[in-house]
Amino acid sequence: MVEKGIPAAEAKTNFGALLEKVQREPLMISKKGRPVAVLMSMDEFETHQRLKLEQLRHEVRAGLAELEAGEVASGAEAFEAMARELGD
Repeated sequence: MVEKGIPAAEAKTNFGALLEKVQREPLMISKKGRPVAVLMSMDEFETHQRLKLEQLRHEVRAGLAELEAGEVASGAEAFEAMARELGD
């Protein structure tokens, strides 16, 4: 979770210094008091992307295992389950 943040105007003014700062920790940037972006080091970004890919692979493997085990649902059942899970 990104704990530190600054307004976009300050980020624009101090961009060079921010590039150094984000080598140590990500920084949230806000506009009109609302979080709009996160600035992070390239290493942090690559780690984040790798973790997302690992999670996706895990979920695909789990889905394929369910399919091989015959644990399948009709399209209507799947959409109903998603709607219940999302609270719609």
